[in-house]
Amino acid sequence: MERKRRRSSFATATATASINYTNIGTNYGISFLNRTHFPLGFLFGSASSAYQFEGGAEEDGKGPSTWDTFTHKFPDKIADGKNGDEAVDSYHRYKEDVKIMNEMGLSAYRFSISWPRVLPYGKVSKGVNQKGIAYYHNLINELLANGIQPFITLFHWDLPQSLQDEYGGFLSPHIVDDFRDYADLCYREFGNKVKHWITLNEPWTYSTGIYTTGVFSSKQCSKSNPQNCKVNVATDPYEIAHYQLLAHGAAVQIYKQKYQASQKGVIGIAINSNWFIPYSQAKQDRSSALRAVDFMFGWYMDPITHGDYPHTMRFLVGSRLPKFSREQSRMLKGSFDFVGLNYYTSSYAAFAPSFRNTEPSYSTDSLVNMTFERNGIPIGPKAASDWLYIYPRGIFDLLLYIKRRYKNPIIYITENGCDESNDPRLSLEEALTDSMRIHYYHGHLAFLKLAMRNAVKVRGYFAWSLLDNFEWGSGYTVRFGINYVDYKDGLRRYPKHSAKWFKNFLHR
Repeated sequence: MERKRRRSSFATATATASINYTNIGTNYGISFLNRTHFPLGFLFGSASSAYQFEGGAEEDGKGPSTWDTFTHKFPDKIADGKNGDEAVDSYHRYKEDVKIMNEMGLSAYRFSISWPRVLPYGKVSKGVNQKGIAYYHNLINELLANGIQPFITLFHWDLPQSLQDEYGGFLSPHIVDDFRDYADLCYREFGNKVKHWITLNEPWTYSTGIYTTGVFSSKQCSKSNPQNCKVNVATDPYEIAHYQLLAHGAAVQIYKQKYQASQKGVIGIAINSNWFIPYSQAKQDRSSALRAVDFMFGWYMDPITHGDYPHTMRFLVGSRLPKFSREQSRMLKGSFDFVGLNYYTSSYAAFAPSFRNTEPSYSTDSLVNMTFERNGIPIGPKAASDWLYIYPRGIFDLLLYIKRRYKNPIIYITENGCDESNDPRLSLEEALTDSMRIHYYHGHLAFLKLAMRNAVKVRGYFAWSLLDNFEWGSGYTVRFGINYVDYKDGLRRYPKHSAKWFKNFLHR
């Protein structure tokens, strides 16, 4: 039965690889879509992160993060050599940004707290920055006054530089206690007003982007200990993932023990994943597609659901994969009230036996070769980023897989979006015309609704992103925002066509 389901999934997925968004209604009966097609309590919001949005890098007592250090020390690693010192200045313009959300009709806003803004030295014992605390109180109050629910992410990659210098950050077990103490501070300060907490954003990207591929800041090493810059691709990704999971578990544990009963909130984690389609109908390619999901999504979802890593990872990685103690496994198992899912794209997966003969590395351990093309035909239209091909059907298949494999958890789509290139030659009118993004959102929301018809328990959807912003290694060369930021004219905000589409969608 399982084999039949997988074969059927493969057939339908490949048949829709070149889907035309205008024909969604013809194929699936879900073309006509607006707010009324979703349950009354379903949340629609937008998302951001502190380093990408806030700016104010050295203001009001904020300490340096690893991204502050990295972008200044290695500007050549950023596509345009720029940084998030000012970003889009949401630190000063948060009221303006909340007004934009309110006018659009959004009901929730996902943002992250900058760990070094509230704890300049990373540790509660070394002092709390009250001005940083005040900023987040002001932002939360502004959101609530406008009827917008805050979703707070505790860690979105901007680690305090002091902790990187002291012990190597998430490569050390010491991070677990410091993260737990930081989370405890946030719950105590903001928990009476915040009812949705997310511990970590995309631990997969943080583990592999920094410590394996170098897409992000592969040299976020300490100043005092240069050897920390050396990356062991055979073990570092697994170590940093391990300590992220333990930090997550500790943060959830203290929330549930000390705060949840009185504050009446919920807590989860935001995990990103592609959907993977077998390159062919061969059994080995079908197995490879499922294995690829294990090595991306299951790497984090299995421990928090079952208390251990997926069997495929334990078998293929062997002794290089850290082990959880019995107590750690108990702490992790069931350590979420909901799962945040960040979905952007899908890819093909083919069996790669030749990887057995390469040096041990996370990128080859799965024995899967991933590609966005098959027989020269892309899986879908390409956005600006090389890793983002548009395949809306993937969110449906991934959600049904999660329902089937992980006991149908409550899910929020915590990120979903696409980018266009930042082309300075365009007029403002041309730059605001983002038809591809409208098709992207419509297609994904349609397939999201279809998944909900199949009893997947999705409770909300967050578009990435509210504004154009600093996009990590791409700097400001790409734009993910539904609202345009004019970098040459005082960071003025303008609604793109997609923002107007969302407003119409939500008010209809």
